[in-house]
Amino acid sequence: MTVSTKNNIYSNFIGGQWVESSSGDVIKSINPANTNDIVGYVQNSTKQDLDSAVASAKKAQIQWKKLSGAERGQYLYNVANVMEKRLDEIAECATREMGKTLAETKGETSRGIAILRYYAGEGMRKVGDVIPSTDQEALMFTTRTPLGVVGVITPWNFPIAIPIWKVAPALIYGNTVVIKPATDTAVTCAKIVECFEEAGLPAGVINIVTGSGSVIGQGIADHPDINGITFTGSNGIGKQIGQSALKRGAKYQLEMGGKNPVIVAADADLDLAVEATIAGAFRSTGQKCTATSRVIIESDVYDAFKEKLLAKTEEITIGDGLKEGIWMGPCANKNQLQTVFTYVQKGLDEGASLVFGGEQPKGNEYENGFYIQPTIFENVTSNMAIAQEEVFGPFIALIKVDSVKEGLEVANDVQYGLSASIFTTNIAHMLSFINEMDAGLVRINAESAGVELQAPFGGMKQSSSHSREQGEAAKEFFTSIKTVFVKG
Repeated sequence: MTVSTKNNIYSNFIGGQWVESSSGDVIKSINPANTNDIVGYVQNSTKQDLDSAVASAKKAQIQWKKLSGAERGQYLYNVANVMEKRLDEIAECATREMGKTLAETKGETSRGIAILRYYAGEGMRKVGDVIPSTDQEALMFTTRTPLGVVGVITPWNFPIAIPIWKVAPALIYGNTVVIKPATDTAVTCAKIVECFEEAGLPAGVINIVTGSGSVIGQGIADHPDINGITFTGSNGIGKQIGQSALKRGAKYQLEMGGKNPVIVAADADLDLAVEATIAGAFRSTGQKCTATSRVIIESDVYDAFKEKLLAKTEEITIGDGLKEGIWMGPCANKNQLQTVFTYVQKGLDEGASLVFGGEQPKGNEYENGFYIQPTIFENVTSNMAIAQEEVFGPFIALIKVDSVKEGLEVANDVQYGLSASIFTTNIAHMLSFINEMDAGLVRINAESAGVELQAPFGGMKQSSSHSREQGEAAKEFFTSIKTVFVKG
């Protein structure tokens, strides 16, 4: 299947057909590793295009929800099989659009395939419970009913996994979908939707409409026929979408920012802590909502940890993620690169000490890309902007503390509460961390980034709307409970 046969232009997918936008306008998607490389063009869609997609999804949902869970699950199995055959193609496209290394995008594509198969199996699991009734001649039980049409708004940092971990549960529980991907990675999302088309999903069950957030994203939030909205992105946009959905009574799910800490106790395995800190902070160029952003170290091991950290950071190779031997790619776009540079300057202005990076690497191969070195600051205090605000780049702040207790206080001293980790061999420290850390994901002796697909994922405080994605927890958002009372 191909989205378009000319000029590398990718269309919207509405009602089972690839169609151009009513605007006649397109948006260019470029490779952040080499801005001369145009990955493709996607539609700059209008509200009219969105209305058409929603109408198709609403119509298709009437029959889709009537299928058994097993029947819907078989479609997801088929999608997984198609995607598996196209793994290399999809991964390469994602690297060209977003910039992370090919090894990372291959892993992300494999994760997307596994998510599809997991939720395919979910179609055979229970959807309710029998509840004792006070009336001995009655039967009372619960079942679950789909929301209807779900709007899916996804970011550019995980262009494969995030769309799939939203779309797959939405579909298995009987909803239909209109997805608006980030324009920076909309070609990758179009290739994913192609897999659904090739797997034979009924027309209108999945639809993709590309375009600006102000038109299509806000249009999804405002649309009277969209019953639920699942969003991953920035706090500002997320809150705006939540407020719009709340006004009209639509269900919404927001996953937003993080300022994720790692605590390194004096008894930690420092080599393990360093490896995990680097992976958590600098993989995907730090562009993960769960990326390590603050490293809080007990003073007794601060100097030893810092020395090991700097030595390992020196070994990181930067460049085009499609090339062999590259460990870290560019920032995903010019705006994100500029944001990182802005926080470098903020750190210097606040009196923190730049001990590594903070500049564009030197060399001709970096001139046409959005590259920056891994960046490490020390002499950071918790009230500084670089310790409080999400940077979303390869950027960490080192904070020295005198105890694990103080480290926990510093770790919690932010508006976010997405993920956190501690490195320690002390069970008491582990238990204190588990009980006292205000985060939706806590990890012991492991990097802050990453959660297994069968486990609930979501944040506390300003990191989310307090709902959870992935695993069985997904059905709490994508369905409503219906209580049934039967009396003969």
